[in-house]
Amino acid sequence: MEGKQTIMRRSALAAVAAIGSVSLVLAGCSKADDGGGDDGSNTPAAGADAATKDVVNASTQQGGTVTYEYADVPDSFDPGNTYYAYMYNFSRLYARPLMTFQPGAGEKGNELVPDLAESPGVPSDGGKTWTYKLRSGLEYQDGTAITSKDVKYAVERSNFARDVLSLGPNYFQQFLEGGEDYKGPYKDKSAEGLASIETPDDTTVVFHLNRAFQEFDYLVATPQTAPVPQAKDTGIDYVKNIVSSGSYKFESYEEGKQVTLVRNENWDAATDPLRKQYPDKIVVNLKVNPETIDQDVMAGEAIDLGGTGVQAATQAKIVNDQDLKASTDNTYGGRLVYLAINTELAPFDNVACRKAVEYAIDKVSVQTANGGPIRGDIATTVLPPDIPGYAESDIYATPDNKGDVAKAKEQLTACGEETITTNITARSDRPQEIDAATAIIDSLKKVGINASLKQYPSGKYFTDYAGVPEFDKEQNVGLMMMQWGADWPSGYGFLQQILHGDAIGASGNTNLSQLDNADVNKLLEQSIATEDPTARTNMYTEIDQKTMEEAALVPLTYFKVLLFRPANFTNLVSSAAFSGQYDYLNIGTTKK
Repeated sequence: MEGKQTIMRRSALAAVAAIGSVSLVLAGCSKADDGGGDDGSNTPAAGADAATKDVVNASTQQGGTVTYEYADVPDSFDPGNTYYAYMYNFSRLYARPLMTFQPGAGEKGNELVPDLAESPGVPSDGGKTWTYKLRSGLEYQDGTAITSKDVKYAVERSNFARDVLSLGPNYFQQFLEGGEDYKGPYKDKSAEGLASIETPDDTTVVFHLNRAFQEFDYLVATPQTAPVPQAKDTGIDYVKNIVSSGSYKFESYEEGKQVTLVRNENWDAATDPLRKQYPDKIVVNLKVNPETIDQDVMAGEAIDLGGTGVQAATQAKIVNDQDLKASTDNTYGGRLVYLAINTELAPFDNVACRKAVEYAIDKVSVQTANGGPIRGDIATTVLPPDIPGYAESDIYATPDNKGDVAKAKEQLTACGEETITTNITARSDRPQEIDAATAIIDSLKKVGINASLKQYPSGKYFTDYAGVPEFDKEQNVGLMMMQWGADWPSGYGFLQQILHGDAIGASGNTNLSQLDNADVNKLLEQSIATEDPTARTNMYTEIDQKTMEEAALVPLTYFKVLLFRPANFTNLVSSAAFSGQYDYLNIGTTKK
């Protein structure tokens, strides 16, 4: 899953460099709120990293408005057309998938639990068939019954109509029997739909796969299984009138400006052991200046929806103030910051040219641009340390991780080039990503690779720009900044959508390297069919190694989020399932 403003000021970068080695110190433990009248503004901070260990400011207090802010616009609020971790997190307020993650601190948040389903899937046929039973009494916001046919339709629209909804992953398209031939519900008007998803009654849904998939419960935890009533679906415009199955529903949707959710009166707590209805309203303000977001978060007025952490200037202030540090959470989130290399674009279709990029980059300068060690350790593998399959390795080692000009030039010579001219993309609303790209440009220039920076907004990065292979070809995009988090906490959940050839799409593509390596593809397919977890994990390690041998991407840093924990908000818990973000399911407020 993908994980603000233009270039940061030099003074901010200098400040980051100065404090980059500072680590946060645990200053205390969380304190529960009994729901009394205190607005939270005078409550002592729970301590650094407190929300990574337990729920901070636990409370059942109801009322008030919880406000989120975001510097850009999301790819989509449509649960079947999104692929950002923060939207997987947020969408659960109004869209209930078959399974989801237990709200819990740190690794506890990785625990899968039933959501729309009454229990985990029942596998048969060696993991090629999975059966789910829905809870009884489920209703949409209008009081109509939620049925298994709505789940089937949700999967069909989200995976098999890529010309209409292109933003989410396409796992179901790849793994469901007959998926390669099914044209999706907007073109196929038959009553049957995709035959490999059966709904023998209104509470049973059966998935028939073309091969074994041992982690299928994780797959149905994506918002693509959240039910959609076919009669209410308007394709790309469904986002304007989403029918809620969760605890909140849309009161208003102003595209690119603001979204407001209110309590769903037809949500029944008896059918949902996970959700509560604490705030009266949930408001999301879009296109807010990143520095303004930091100010509002620190003032206890808002939560950063993107969950990527504070800006550089704010970070410099925080790490030098013990009181401010006591309100921060700094943790890994199963995420990698990396540079994708376009393996289909000459001269990067030559592995030696790609290896030249591997050796050229000064990763310390990139780490500094990203915020220093507090925001991530220097990376040398595809898999982060907190994902199964990680094994320490560095096949393109350079002195002190600062690049090796001589080795880079050797590889350029091996690929028959003296100089290369290319473009590198980054997201215009992510200052640290832009600064990291700028640092990479400086490193590459030293070896004869001249890269020009092209900036595009996050909300369109995959649909219109970097994630469109034809665009990359036409615009000579050889290098792309990327940050990736696991779709679920396993090597397969991290690797498949960025490395498998079948994941390459005409739009919304997340395999930015366009890697289509037979060995990598085969290992990915074998791994997910393997029942033994240890053997499966060993395969993930091998995939990582082969990818690095192909030099399809340059690992830059193992991302660590640095969140400021705003006062006045209750039930804050940093979840590993959502890249260290706060779990948005049950956040409330002490302010009326």
